[in-house]
Amino acid sequence: MSNQLSVLVIGATGQQGGAVARELLSRGHHVRAFTRNVDSDSARQIESRGTELAVGDAEELESVARAARGVDAVYAMTTFFESGLEAEVRQGLAIADAVNAARVGHFVYASVASADRSTGIPHFDSKFEIESHIRALGMPHTIVAPVFFYENLLSPWTLPGLVQGTYALPVTPDRPVQQIPIQDIASFVSLVIENRDRFLGKRIDIASDEPSGKQAAEIITAASGRPIDYVQVPIAKAYEMSADAAKMYEWFDAVGYSAEIETLRGDYPEVGWHSFEEWAQAQDWDILNGVSATSSAA
Repeated sequence: MSNQLSVLVIGATGQQGGAVARELLSRGHHVRAFTRNVDSDSARQIESRGTELAVGDAEELESVARAARGVDAVYAMTTFFESGLEAEVRQGLAIADAVNAARVGHFVYASVASADRSTGIPHFDSKFEIESHIRALGMPHTIVAPVFFYENLLSPWTLPGLVQGTYALPVTPDRPVQQIPIQDIASFVSLVIENRDRFLGKRIDIASDEPSGKQAAEIITAASGRPIDYVQVPIAKAYEMSADAAKMYEWFDAVGYSAEIETLRGDYPEVGWHSFEEWAQAQDWDILNGVSATSSAA
């Protein structure tokens, strides 16, 4: 394509970053994936799709800056799952400093919706600390902040319950929870990267739908052909597993995300936003029978 861009994706071996890398490749852009281990299965998989690999440590400014040199944009996501919140913040600050040092024309950071609203949720606050640093640097940037993922439904902490016929969360059954599929995130991020001037300096919360737990269970029942009941887990049990996650679920019940779904659909129709029902209908629910299946939507 005549307007091909070169994009460094930090986090391309993960679910969200991988979807962004694949979407950019499908649009004809050149993708450079930053990874610590070029020999990992996930790195080899994205390389086989035509991605250039760049090896380095996200906490080392020089290795990130080296990988970022010469690209038109950098997309980066950080996570606390592997090393904790403090490590995530260190990583995010280092990435921002490196991208700034490399004088990249557009830095797109993946945050979380409502992180700028003083929620008190630790993994929201860590993202906002990184956001604040990015703004303080004065670099050309966009913050893309998605809500809860549809794909969380298929996570190791939820899928076993579905196999047993229950969708269990510590949230009131009728409380709507804004959500989004990974594919919609990838499409929106690609739109942002392709339209730099339109999005410079903006922070945008993105969501595709807002089903309640009860509605989600009914939709999964219809899509899978298996009866799924929604069960509200006691919040005390959630705290036993993770205080961070429990605080998030309490916040879902008391406040919740506030992305403007209808406005997003009207302003950015090219994203092709998917409702929860559309996403559910596209899944291979043989996974509920103990059969290994791959999501057709991710």
